[in-house]
Amino acid sequence: MNKLLLSLLLISISYTSFGWGATGHRATGHVAQKYLNKKARKAINRILGGESLAMASTWMDEIKSDSTFNYMSDWHWVTIPDGLTYEQTEKNPNGDLVMTLERIIAELKSKKLNPKDEVERLKMLIHLVGDIHQPLHVGRPDAGGNAIKVTWFRTDSNLHRVWDSDMIDDTKLSYTELAEAAGNPAENQLQRWQKNSVRDWARESTTFREQIYAIGNGKLGYRYSYLNFPTVREQVLKAGVRLAGILNDIYGK
Repeated sequence: MNKLLLSLLLISISYTSFGWGATGHRATGHVAQKYLNKKARKAINRILGGESLAMASTWMDEIKSDSTFNYMSDWHWVTIPDGLTYEQTEKNPNGDLVMTLERIIAELKSKKLNPKDEVERLKMLIHLVGDIHQPLHVGRPDAGGNAIKVTWFRTDSNLHRVWDSDMIDDTKLSYTELAEAAGNPAENQLQRWQKNSVRDWARESTTFREQIYAIGNGKLGYRYSYLNFPTVREQVLKAGVRLAGILNDIYGK
């Protein structure tokens, strides 16, 4: 087994966390729902059979219990080492978060998918837009922080899980409350965020590494949350706004 495949196998085995966790993903979907235009909202409601973006957002995590979908496991994340751009990285032959998002968006825009595949791709898009905005899903070669063991209020955890769910769950907010807590962008900010590409989103996620890895002795709690939860809220907001922008582009014209 060559070095690349071995490292990919080890990272894939370690990548057991679920993006934002259910609350974060559903909050992203709830934000996006607010920014859909009328035509896109109607089309998506038809395709999803009335299921909301919030409820559809967790499908890719729910199917992890079904081995039929194991081929999707590497699509939740991408490794971009410090100092490299996505273009400079050695690509995962199983696919990664960036290339999968770009492919799914192109497939949905083509309007050539059969109804079953369209539902699946749409649910994947909703979920993966959330994933790419969780900064450790665009990670270092430490399995996106999964290999960094920490404690969260004296409970064993890892850095990835802290960002996926520990910080969010500790607030005791529902997904609708988290979506509301994320706020609303100004109109010029909304337009700017929606103009960014998938690769811009990935690059943006790497810019948070200095603050994310400032973990001291690894005993994390109130202060770490105080310093970093505003970033969580903003990333949830950006993900929802950008998801709505893509869906309006695909279904709202």
